[in-house]
Amino acid sequence: MNIFGNPFLLMALWASLLASVSSGVIGSYVVVRRISFIAGGVTHSVLGGMGLCLWLQRTWGLKWAHPMLGAIAAAIGSALLLGWVHLRFRQREDSLIAAIWSTGMAMGVIFISLTPGSTGELMNFLFGNILWVTPTDLLSLLALDLLVLLSVGIYYRPFLSLCFDEEQARLRKIPVQRLYFLLLCLVAISTVLLIQIIGTVLVLTLLTIPATIAALFTSRLKTMMLLATAFSAALSLIGLEISYTCNWPPGATIALVTTIFYMAALPLKGKYLLHKSGNSAPLKSKG
Repeated sequence: MNIFGNPFLLMALWASLLASVSSGVIGSYVVVRRISFIAGGVTHSVLGGMGLCLWLQRTWGLKWAHPMLGAIAAAIGSALLLGWVHLRFRQREDSLIAAIWSTGMAMGVIFISLTPGSTGELMNFLFGNILWVTPTDLLSLLALDLLVLLSVGIYYRPFLSLCFDEEQARLRKIPVQRLYFLLLCLVAISTVLLIQIIGTVLVLTLLTIPATIAALFTSRLKTMMLLATAFSAALSLIGLEISYTCNWPPGATIALVTTIFYMAALPLKGKYLLHKSGNSAPLKSKG
């Protein structure tokens, strides 16, 4: 492998492998709940929080108002609002995500226009490059993986019930509202941290496509998580190798390789195809 001789690509490889764990696990829940669009919604909603913090920092001298703090607050706030409206008014998540997406973007544009000086760091955040990964970024990804694995280890079966039969979960006295909020917050935090390190295009790819591919081969959620993580890691390695050989952008190359692999795997869909007409859930409610 040529990438092992390049220190930048080697760091990118470590970042991809660590990102594969959290994205494979969280992405499985995202695909099962059919809220794949949430990654895009959170990506654009955080712009409002970042713009607000940067405006407070530049205009009012509030040094604590770091854009990253605003991004996390906006992401979690969006996730909680999404969950509350869905549970309270029984609205579809995809419609809510579109509203959050546009509102976050609008607020971000307004605050950016009011902020004196250059605001280029906001664009760098939203379109991060995997080749810019630092040891600190790797530690952040490791911490994210541990958080995700710990949460799923504790709440695996309640999450399983929540994803496949919300009403049955209520009858079994499972705290649906609290678990739904927790799941959405995990998706939001994962999206924000992954965006900063590997970029928007690659986040949207890793959170959805590997889990979708995995669901073509299994009807068990636990197996789906393992396969999604393995597919994400393997396709990232292949994409980095191709990007090095062809001198292509690594993130875009990994996304392209992953999509091509998904299209090639579709003939194997059989009874496990996620988007089967009339099904309310892509998988069976198995552990």
